[in-house]
Amino acid sequence: MRSAVVVTHRELPPNRGIVGNVVDRLRQRGFSVSVVNDLPALPFGARRATVPDDTEIVVVLGGDGTILAAAELVRGTRVPILGINLGHVGFLAEFERIQAQEAVDRVADRDYRIDERAIAAVSARVPGRGPLADWALNEMTMEKADRSTMIETGIAIDDVPVTSFAADGVIVSTPTGSTAYAFSVGGPVVWPSVQALEIVPIAAHALFTRPLIVGQGSNVRIELLPGSQSTGHLTCDGRRTIELPVGSVLRVTQSPQPLRLAHLSGASFTQRLVTKFGLPASGWRNEPNRGGVHAR
Repeated sequence: MRSAVVVTHRELPPNRGIVGNVVDRLRQRGFSVSVVNDLPALPFGARRATVPDDTEIVVVLGGDGTILAAAELVRGTRVPILGINLGHVGFLAEFERIQAQEAVDRVADRDYRIDERAIAAVSARVPGRGPLADWALNEMTMEKADRSTMIETGIAIDDVPVTSFAADGVIVSTPTGSTAYAFSVGGPVVWPSVQALEIVPIAAHALFTRPLIVGQGSNVRIELLPGSQSTGHLTCDGRRTIELPVGSVLRVTQSPQPLRLAHLSGASFTQRLVTKFGLPASGWRNEPNRGGVHAR
């Protein structure tokens, strides 16, 4: 028998509503189904047990946060995730609530393709502790722990010092995460097919603190410098956290193991970008009666 795991938000009733409908439909189409509706946050470096090896797919009912939680269940495996959006923007989700039955039928018919998304591998060297390692599908964020002060950060690329600045923090994002926190603080959108990492300072107090894009083989080193007025707080995907004393050093590289997302629709990333953000593709200069070429 084929096997599926359904991951839901903890506030959704596990046996009623859309969750019950999706589970019932999967069973009707020949799947054995297990439901996970509570994936609490973990300490930095902790690993969650992955889904069984015979799992064909993980169906996620929720927003991007629920998908990021579900990613912990498949990291290091070849099991794909399919997201059905019950949240707000739902950038990682493939289908919306009203398309849930269609999504299940497409999965049952194996009518989908796989998108492989880059993951950031994150290591932390913390004074007084051994080395720790974690990962991020969206982003790694180092922020100040004391909201009234700033941290001093030094950044090196491939072990070459590049810049240092006082700031509220710094983000290292994957292309997948470039439409999330990194975008909200001024970083560019990076298409998921690009093999790169994005570095974006948060409210930096310096003249030259533009976002940086580094290639697939590069490593990023971030140091919490002695001049910091605050300790740091490191978070991966908003879920796995650790406190960073002054002198902590982080390294971020692209992981050799991608995460697999099931892709059902024919929409390109560009189309999803325009739709999810509601972009005014025509622009004010191309409004009717203004002349020029209209976007189609």
